[in-house]
Amino acid sequence: MSTIVFAGVQRVFALPARRVVALEAFDLAVAEKEFVAIVGPSGCGKTTCLRLAAGFDFPTSGEVLVGGRRVMGPGPDRAVVFQHFALFPWKNVHDNIALGLRNAGIPAAERERRIAAALRLMNLEGAERAFPHQLSGGMQQRVAIARATVLEPAVLLMDEPFGALDAQTRVVMQEELVRLARVAPRTVLFITHSVEEAIYLADRVVVMTPSPGRIDEIIAVKALREKEGWDGLAKIEEVMDQPSFIRLRTHIWRRLREAQARSE
Repeated sequence: MSTIVFAGVQRVFALPARRVVALEAFDLAVAEKEFVAIVGPSGCGKTTCLRLAAGFDFPTSGEVLVGGRRVMGPGPDRAVVFQHFALFPWKNVHDNIALGLRNAGIPAAERERRIAAALRLMNLEGAERAFPHQLSGGMQQRVAIARATVLEPAVLLMDEPFGALDAQTRVVMQEELVRLARVAPRTVLFITHSVEEAIYLADRVVVMTPSPGRIDEIIAVKALREKEGWDGLAKIEEVMDQPSFIRLRTHIWRRLREAQARSE
């Protein structure tokens, strides 16, 4: 069963001086509890894909389905994690996580159960009363992910969620997300500029062409990861040292460069 389906999607933006085709003939199906990452150059339509799935924007033609229903706007079946943490600075960790549950009318006892589970899952126990300015960037992003997952959405949409972090914190958060994906798998559409991040995290990597954004290639990483035993490696540097990882990274970079050359 496919949780997210893009069927013949085109998205055109009519700017004052020109017409911009962000996506063209875009077809993609993301299976239930599959982690799919989209990589490509700036302006290739990656974030547009995520906005269409979130219901923040709509296709010019074609359709986007989530759970078999056409996306008509945002909904509780989808949660979004942005690059910038978007936490409320006047609310502590507990209350930031609780906000969506309160808005959804979840009873207090169930709300506290879910918050406690999210704090454990994201290694935030003990930080419940801290405010965002008292937290590191990595901890703030953990709170943002906890706030999204505590609603138990069918789909998690992540737009460059680690792009604002320093290199070391980014690695820690990548490892945390892999752990989360193994412990509590859910359907994830992940947007990134980093080829290495996409390979490390995703079950499949979608490689995009420059504008207008089309799918150049879809690469199945999960089968290779399982065959080569990456899941048994604890640290990202161990995974990235694997010859199969290096070959795949080189292949994707070559495809991106070739696609860029064709567009010039």
